[in-house]
Parts: sequence; structure tokens; C-alpha cells
Amino acid sequence: MDFVAPQLAPAMTEIVLAIGICVVLLADLFIPAQRRIITLWLSLAVLTAAAWFAGGPGAIEGSVFTFNDSYVADSLSRILKSFSFLLIAIVLVYSHAYLQLRGLMKGEYYLLGLFAALGISVMISAHSLITMYLGLELMSLALYAMVAFDRDSPVAAESAMKYFVLGAIASGILLYGMSILYGLTGSLILTEIGQTLAASEGQTPAVFLATAFIVVGVAFKFGAVPFHNWVPDVYHGARTSVTLFIATAPKLAAFAMLTRLMYTAMGSEASTWQPGLIVLGVLSLALGNVVAIAQTNIKRMLAYSTIAHVGFILLGFAAGSPEGRQAALFYAIVYSIMATGAFGMVILLSKKGFESEELDDFKGLNQRSPWFAAMMLLLMVSMIGIPPFVGFFAKLNVLAALVGADQTTLAVIGVLFSVIGAFYYLRVIRLMYFDAATDHTALEAGMDVRVLLSLNALAMLLLGIYANPLLQLCAAAMA
Repeated sequence: MDFVAPQLAPAMTEIVLAIGICVVLLADLFIPAQRRIITLWLSLAVLTAAAWFAGGPGAIEGSVFTFNDSYVADSLSRILKSFSFLLIAIVLVYSHAYLQLRGLMKGEYYLLGLFAALGISVMISAHSLITMYLGLELMSLALYAMVAFDRDSPVAAESAMKYFVLGAIASGILLYGMSILYGLTGSLILTEIGQTLAASEGQTPAVFLATAFIVVGVAFKFGAVPFHNWVPDVYHGARTSVTLFIATAPKLAAFAMLTRLMYTAMGSEASTWQPGLIVLGVLSLALGNVVAIAQTNIKRMLAYSTIAHVGFILLGFAAGSPEGRQAALFYAIVYSIMATGAFGMVILLSKKGFESEELDDFKGLNQRSPWFAAMMLLLMVSMIGIPPFVGFFAKLNVLAALVGADQTTLAVIGVLFSVIGAFYYLRVIRLMYFDAATDHTALEAGMDVRVLLSLNALAMLLLGIYANPLLQLCAAAMA
């Protein structure tokens, strides 16, 4: 058989990222510690170039397959990669001053972030089981190292070990499910797997077993109940800049994995995996919202909040309709933006020798900084789901998709736990506006962080007022 060279143009995003990582790695060796900001600029340049090829004028139009159909560049990959790179760039900017004040300003942080971005990008465009697993492990290994980035912190080391052990188990379970799927269909390509399963005569125990293992693996990466135990511990134990990273872009990669595996490869087996996603979604909504009420540490509170939001994403996908998948994609993107702003505020309130991790640290924020108290207010009310903020439309679309799919009971459950979840967000607002400040020092943050964080929070209102363009992008991506 003659060798046919693969078409490289669709994968230019990953090629640019890989080359950029090598450039940043070599350049950082010669950059003095006091000028480490140059490494940040280089990393942002690499992400900008990758975003240009992913979703900008340099992007490939339509759906294009390459590398023997194991890689796909399509509308879903374009929107998810664009937002992933944008979020990672914002995270790196938020993290710079935080790391600098703690003596953690090292090039490894930016390199691990870029490696994670490469893994996320590969996962998003994966069209075979092997490519999917390759991207997953590339992202996961970088995140494990980021959690343990502060080598002098025993809490971070413990969190990293727990994350690594549980992540390895989940990856093994996912790989086992993939191997069963390969044994059943004889193919690694997702569309071929889907065609073979659709042509098979009914469901078999082997298909059910493969589905169960794959759902467990995907649920762990999302942090869905009952595979959520790592989320609050890792969010709490890692440095806030690392928690910020884990809470944002990887959620979009997990959504891509869910879509590619459940919809593209196993769409004909929806009756097998749909009940599982419904159970995971309801459990995540219930436990996430209820347990978050009891938290006094804001990072743990936001961790359980993440679990609750994941429940909404899973319910949207489990609706089993195109509208449900579009609503789930919209929700995943919106939540990632909200989480970026919320953890950015935690970083803003931190200072040298002090970690702003307790809810009480937000007491009287309106007295210290009325502007950033207002920004946190925008983020919290958007997470609650109050109109006209974008969080409201994210929840509304999921609920409408459930009602449209004759799953009204699930929609009622979603509304009920949203009302319960409003309590812990309102508690943050009460602390900022109605409690006396215990710390009257000025906020320590550069103008870049202040401006970017303000834009991040204001986007909650602007995206709510002008939600249609993003909704149309999501509809086109999931068509």
C-alpha cells in the first residue's frame, strides 16, 4: 500500500501549539527570573496564534478529516477551541501577579498550561478512540503536575496525589470501556463505531458494559456525582491560580469528549446511556447545591457549585434532542466564563502572605472597593440565574429543552435545586454589602488584572442582553 501523506492544514492549531511550546521552553531557559513576564507574553502569543487557526480567519471551513479520519476539524471544534484558548489566556494573566507575590513565578507553570491547552485541543478534535485518549492523558498529566506546582505545600502535594490516583483509575475504566467498544465494532473511528452499532441487532450485555465504563470515565472528568470526591479537595488544596485553570477550559474538553463518544459513536445506543446521564445529572444537582450551603471556604463552595452546574450540563445533554445538546454547549461555555471571573475575584482579594479562601474574607468588600464588589455581584447573580444575566438564559435553555423532550419532572427538579442553590450565592452578596469589613487594606492587583476582571464580570450582563450570537454559534456547532 502506498503511503498517503496526511493533510496537515486542519491540524495547524495543534502544530502551532506544539511548536510554540518548544519555543517557550527554550526561551524560558535564558529569561532571568525578574523578567519572567516575557514568558507570559510568549505564552499569550502562542495561544493567540493557535486561536487564529482554530476559529479565526485562518480556520478551515466545514468538517474536514485527516490522519486516517482520526482527527476532525468542524464547527464544534472551532467554537470550543476558541473559547478554551481565550479562557486559558485570561487564566494566565490572572495568575501572573499571584504567582509573583508567592515566589512561584516559574516558566513551568506557563509550559504546563500550554501542554494542557494542547491536550484540550486534541481532545476536542478527536475522531478516534486512540486520539481521544491521547488528548485526555496529555491534558491530565499537565493538570496533575500543576496541582503539585507548589512543591513546599504538603496540602498541594496531597491534593495532587489524590487527583493522580483517582484520575488514573478513571482513565483505566474509560480505556477498558473503549477496548470493549473496539472489540465489538472492530474500529477505532467514532463514525464507523456509530454505524456498526446502529446496524447491529439490538443491545447486548457487552454494549451495556462498554457504555457503563465510558459514562463513568466521562463523569469523573466532569466531576459529576458520585465521581466527584476529587473536586472539592483538589480545588481547595491547589494554589488558587491552578484551581482557576482546572475549573475552566478542561470542562469544555470534557464536554467535547461527552459529545464525541455519546453522540457520534454511540448515538444509536441513547436508550442505554441516557438514563445514566439523567441519574448523574440529578445527583450532581442535589448534592452540589445542598453541600455547598455548608461550606465556609469559598474554593470548596465554588467546587460544589461546579458539581451542581455540571448537573445542568448533563441534564441538557440527556434531553436527547438537538436543542438539549445546544443548550448543554451554551451552558458549558457560559459556566466556564463565570468560573473564570469568580476564581479571579478570589485571586484579586489575595495578597502576599494571605490567601483569600474563606467566605468571611469577602466581608465588607463594598467598603473596600465598591467597583469590585459590584463585579462579584454580577458574577454571583449570573450563577444564580437571574435575568437579564447570561446565567439565566443558560439555565432557561436547558429547562426548555427538557420540557420540549417531555421530561417536565427533570425541569421541575432543575428549578427546585436552582432555588436552593441561590442561598449560598446570596450569602456572598450579603457578606460584601451588609457585613462590616475586617480588612481595610487596598486591593493589590495590577491594572491588567483589574481591567480584565472587570470585563469578565461585565460580560455576564452583555452576553445576557446579546445572547443570540452565542446561541446561534452553539446551534451551528451541534447541528
